[in-house]
Amino acid sequence: MNTNRIETLKKNWLEEESIAHIKGWDFSHIHDRYSEEENLPWDYAEIIDKYRTPDMKILDFDTGGGEFLLSLKHPYENTAATEGYPPNVELCKKTLLPLGIDFRVCDDASDIPFEDNSIDLFINRHGDFDPKEIERILKPGGIFITQQVGGENDRDLVKMVLPEVEAPFPDNNMKTQVQKFKDAGMEIIDADEAYRPITFSDIGAFVWFAHIIEWEFPGFSVDKCFDNLLKMQEIVDEKGRVEGTIHRFLIVAKKPVK
Repeated sequence: MNTNRIETLKKNWLEEESIAHIKGWDFSHIHDRYSEEENLPWDYAEIIDKYRTPDMKILDFDTGGGEFLLSLKHPYENTAATEGYPPNVELCKKTLLPLGIDFRVCDDASDIPFEDNSIDLFINRHGDFDPKEIERILKPGGIFITQQVGGENDRDLVKMVLPEVEAPFPDNNMKTQVQKFKDAGMEIIDADEAYRPITFSDIGAFVWFAHIIEWEFPGFSVDKCFDNLLKMQEIVDEKGRVEGTIHRFLIVAKKPVK
């Protein structure tokens, strides 16, 4: 790789680094340059619809900007949401509250500002959760549905640029979390786990991604990881893409009717 190209790549990657920010959970900036979650063995929205009826009070915890929640088109008067990340909180106040959605600020999955036995359907996509708090909030017979990012997510990509970084959530897997729900008195209706590819055709897109997912790539920067980024670029030059592995799991749990 000649000097001019190396300098051009670094300039482009530093530019991606400088603009790496996000509102809600919007990855449109790299939409055509990476792919993931294309062939999971379940469809999160379809599973929700399997249990959801219009009269249910639903709660979306860690809703991001409310994008997915709004896509469900659930009656607004029966819809609630929480979010704790300040930029997303402001976005939710502007988009959800005017619709009549019961939006409340919350950044603690163990202290959610909803009453006991108040929610029929509690959904959570890639957010934090506490089975005991979920059991408290759900009505008897209520359902909890979550799709989670597992503890092995993107680990091969992390090792390419930050080989010394340990997995931040090693216990975040289906088996361990299913047991926590059972310990909280919940019944498991469904559970599944999957490992699937994540691909980048452009290392600039990876730079942007690694900055957004900062808890997986702590301390990442173009300057710190430049030599390793060049090695990733060589893989893209040879194969057209660099590939890693996502880790996802699904849990559907029910609060028993006593």
